Amino acid sequence: MQYGDGYWKVNSKMKKLLIEGMHCASCASNVERSLKKVEGVKSVSVSLMTKKAIIDVDTNVKDEDLKKAVSRAGYKLIKIE
Repeated sequence: MQYGDGYWKVNSKMKKLLIEGMHCASCASNVERSLKKVEGVKSVSVSLMTKKAIIDVDTNVKDEDLKKAVSRAGYKLIKIE
């Protein structure tokens, strides 16, 4: 959030990514590292148990960029919520 013109401007949002193919903690770590390299990604938390990543991203980050990052790590992005 940024403060400006007397009000708060929201320029980030949370997204949940459902990821297929993770089998161990190293897999989750690889996905997390790859997502953190995407410009505009502020924070990433990947859960092996739920097969989901919770991310905080700038509003200008494209879903396609997130999909490519997961794919680069060797996994498949099933759904973005």
